[in-house]
Amino acid sequence: MLTISHRGEQMPPSPIRKLVPYAEAAKKRGIKVYHLNIGQPDIETPQQILDAVRHSDFKILEYSHSAGNESYRKKLADYYARVGINVTSDQIIITTGGSEAILFGMMACMDAGDEVIIPEPFYANYNGFAVEAGVIVKPIGSSIETGFALPPIEEFEKAITPKTKAIIICNPNNPTGYLYSKEEMEILKQIVVKHNLFLFSDEAYREFCYEGTHTSALHLTGADDNIVLMDTISKRYSACGGRIGAFVTKNTSLLSAVLKFAQARLSPPSFAQILAEAAVDLPADYFDTTRSEYKKRRDTIVKRLNAIPGVFCPNPGGAFYAMASLPVDDADTFCQWLLESFDYNGQTLMLAPASGFYGTPGLGKQEVRLAYVLNTTAINAAMDCLEKALETYNK
Repeated sequence: MLTISHRGEQMPPSPIRKLVPYAEAAKKRGIKVYHLNIGQPDIETPQQILDAVRHSDFKILEYSHSAGNESYRKKLADYYARVGINVTSDQIIITTGGSEAILFGMMACMDAGDEVIIPEPFYANYNGFAVEAGVIVKPIGSSIETGFALPPIEEFEKAITPKTKAIIICNPNNPTGYLYSKEEMEILKQIVVKHNLFLFSDEAYREFCYEGTHTSALHLTGADDNIVLMDTISKRYSACGGRIGAFVTKNTSLLSAVLKFAQARLSPPSFAQILAEAAVDLPADYFDTTRSEYKKRRDTIVKRLNAIPGVFCPNPGGAFYAMASLPVDDADTFCQWLLESFDYNGQTLMLAPASGFYGTPGLGKQEVRLAYVLNTTAINAAMDCLEKALETYNK
């Protein structure tokens, strides 16, 4: 009898997408579903970067350099300089989405059986990438009561073993929206330097900070060999389908290793590199408008959530996600019930159960993640549904 690999069996399903069949069934019944489950922005992709692809002129769609087009890498280095990150084009490898950057980092920095420490809750796909690389995730807890602040340094120290090779953070954080402060980033630097670890910093939401300022891992000094920045255009320019990311480090040995992985997959997407290169030339105030819109949505959803009896939602400092605790025994069951058995005036909502964002079994059972990627009118309608749903469910 043929069998699949242990890796295939261990690969976790997406906790964000697993309820899709229930949402599709609800829509077939004529129910309007408000999608707060996934970070797909509804803000339009800028016209001028789409036009750059439409108006591109070449006779052969060739492979690019495995590290990405040199012209784009040079432009990207200019972009980083504008946000205080000083790197050269040779310190950037363009990847097929931020996902590939994370996977390349794990594959190049860790062997099977090595360990990576991640504050939980964390981006669920880190689990999947770790399975692909044969890496063991060691979660350490942050809590909704503190707004998911960085765990104390003692918790990191306790989790470090001879097998530990890296720490991963996402700043601002997905799924919590927490924005790590400069002081917290300095603590992480001290840990990785002291224990000779890599610090992987996923900075997909850099532009979306609402209180305080963003501290990149590459703003830190004295740890150049330890730091890896993982990036993407997906959220920044509402270009999730472009699948263009970046692996950025000043560690020359690591760059050489990652380039070999990049060569094995040949090259990143050509059309999307044209789009991404054009995005660097967007007006300086482009992010002011999008940031303002997301802040308005954040303020709306947090206010509405905290006004519902039994619900608590800390105020996220960045990204476009909020975590909320609900007065239910099992958020997975509740989220499925919303799609299978509930509607309010022909409407319901889709949420992401938070258990899938935790590495420790049993945590997050009463929490959900909400992506405020809908306009405020839709958010208010979704919150009306949630309030009525909780009243009905708890009866």
